[in-house]
Amino acid sequence: MNRQKSFDEDKPSIYLVATPIGNLEELTPRAISILESVDVIAAEDTRNTMKLLSHFGIKTRLIAHHQHNELQSAKGLIELLNQGNNIAIVSDAGYPLISDPGSVVTKMVIEAGYSVIPVSGSNAMLNALVASGLDTQHFLFYGFLKSSEKDRVKELHDLKYYPFTMVFYEAPHRIRKMLESCLQVLGNRNICLARELTKKHEEFIRGSIEEILEMVDDLKGEMVVVVEGCKDQKSQDQTQDAPLLHEQIKQYISSGYTTNEAIKKVAKEYGLSKNDLYKEYHGLS
Repeated sequence: MNRQKSFDEDKPSIYLVATPIGNLEELTPRAISILESVDVIAAEDTRNTMKLLSHFGIKTRLIAHHQHNELQSAKGLIELLNQGNNIAIVSDAGYPLISDPGSVVTKMVIEAGYSVIPVSGSNAMLNALVASGLDTQHFLFYGFLKSSEKDRVKELHDLKYYPFTMVFYEAPHRIRKMLESCLQVLGNRNICLARELTKKHEEFIRGSIEEILEMVDDLKGEMVVVVEGCKDQKSQDQTQDAPLLHEQIKQYISSGYTTNEAIKKVAKEYGLSKNDLYKEYHGLS
């Protein structure tokens, strides 16, 4: 068990500081105070963070902490804590750890007995969600889908019957392929595509996947895609998916699996009943 009292303990700490996702005025007074008072700021990209610090006149020592050096950097940050230094971790924009580096060092800091303290601020996912017009009572933040079409389709099949709103991040050069995969697997659901959040050209595009695909090639900037949850039962959709499922079964059979083994494997991959898929494949249902 680990019990942390963030402000009752006199020992070095790591601060997870959310930074602006567009508008610099989003940086809170508390965040500015923390960034000024810590001994070191560990940044995903020191060039981007230097621009932010310069804007607010913050001159704290800056070091790199990104996904390519995260494990080695985490060890160095633990040593800085051991020496009595307080550290702030920032990503390029938004909250550290949310589709950004930080999870490795956070776990190591907790295991080492130091405090991990969040400093509230901007988050693109929440901004897009609350303005999407879709249900916000329950939701899943997924982040980026895989870049490979095969892997992306597999991920979406795992999510197909999730009943609550889902939130994804996506880059402009991949958005068409991502939405085409969503249309293929999820059907023509209502979505909200949010881009350039808190910047001058902030935009929310609400409509069906098919409607937004008609205009998506002209869109730029980092994007958040909010997708409505599943409204149908698995049994109703399984028939619709039959050609895709049959093709996957045949591929496994051609690679050496028996028919029963192939059906079992596909059922597991897509979260379906093995018996129902067996009956459907053999025309028994």
